[in-house]
Amino acid sequence: MKVLVVGSGGREHAICWKLKQSPKVTELYCAPGNGGIAQVAQCVDIKATDVDAMVKWAKDNAMDLVVVAPDDPLALGMVDALEAAGIPAFGPRQNAAIIEASKAFSKELMKKYGVPTAKYETFTDLAAAQDYIRAQGAPIVVKADGLALGKGVVVAQTVEEALESVQAMMVDKKFGASGAKVVIEECMTGPEVTVLAFCDGATVVPMTSSQDHKRAYDGNRGPNTGGMGAISPSPYYTPQLAQQCMEEIFLPTVRAMAAEGRPFQGVLYFGLMLTPDGPRVVEYNARFGDPECQAVLSLLDSDLLDILLACREGRLDKADIRWRAEAACCLVLASGGYPGSYGKGYPIEGLDRVENAVVFHAGTAQKDGQIVTNGGRVLGVTAVAPTLEAAIDAAYAAATPIHFQDMTFRHDIGRV
Repeated sequence: MKVLVVGSGGREHAICWKLKQSPKVTELYCAPGNGGIAQVAQCVDIKATDVDAMVKWAKDNAMDLVVVAPDDPLALGMVDALEAAGIPAFGPRQNAAIIEASKAFSKELMKKYGVPTAKYETFTDLAAAQDYIRAQGAPIVVKADGLALGKGVVVAQTVEEALESVQAMMVDKKFGASGAKVVIEECMTGPEVTVLAFCDGATVVPMTSSQDHKRAYDGNRGPNTGGMGAISPSPYYTPQLAQQCMEEIFLPTVRAMAAEGRPFQGVLYFGLMLTPDGPRVVEYNARFGDPECQAVLSLLDSDLLDILLACREGRLDKADIRWRAEAACCLVLASGGYPGSYGKGYPIEGLDRVENAVVFHAGTAQKDGQIVTNGGRVLGVTAVAPTLEAAIDAAYAAATPIHFQDMTFRHDIGRV
């Protein structure tokens, strides 16, 4: 089969890496791809959000499957456009991708169908939002309604910080149109766990659990990022919790989407908080998380292509999905300054000296035959071992020879 993966980050590199292992994949492409993806797939110079150009290229080149991986093209309806053009596509349609594209929609869905989550209110008026914050006190969580590259959430420790956050989102347009509406919710406490799940509209099959590390600095301090590292499985996610989440969260969510006329086919991301009162949904995403994808797919012991086709064709209940009885750790090496401003174009040294790990490229490019930095999150060094502690140690050891100007990373992935 000829397969095209849409996207350019570490998640897309992991998807391409796993699809490359399928004997059924005869030609593999990625648009736009990056410096590392070019080593396993043929890169096509089309922006991930250019729906018309992507559909045209996929049709002209007779793709058998297009995997739409990032949130933006899903929200723009790329899957709908591909299917309308007769090209099989993996990912939720636009009316289902709204579960991530609008936090207000997802919160209202949970309220309507009884899926446990934080208490919240939604606002389009600044003064009303500020009054609510003053009445509720802190800590409190402020979220931009729309997509914001995983950075549109502020866990405000003081009322002043929360007031500044809504001002930045609603008035200063820090996240553009995404912040015109905000969701303000209670601050839940407890370990966070991510569970990605394959869905075909009716059946939901959770993957092995994972844990992302969103804050920029050690000790879970600093601003939220797209993710500084991930481990899988989560030591907090017991079989009993898995059963509870299936009954109270996963199945009710998939059934709710179907009942709303928005059947979800693709990968549904459940961001969970294990509170003293039980598991609660922090957020949904309509695709593989990044960097959770890198850790989780490293443990998949089945053919990813077969699973993606089963999701699309409504036969997930018969799919062969197996996981290695090991653990994985993905350590993100980032550009200094991320998630704020940072430099690009710095040569990356030492990639040829990495041992016992796979290096997934997130923000890289090829320039004059050299791999250079081209983003905030640059690389995801991912190791698999029999135990979580061994996987963490292996990922850090594997990263030792890698260097680029202003390189930064957390030193406590999997240990907090």
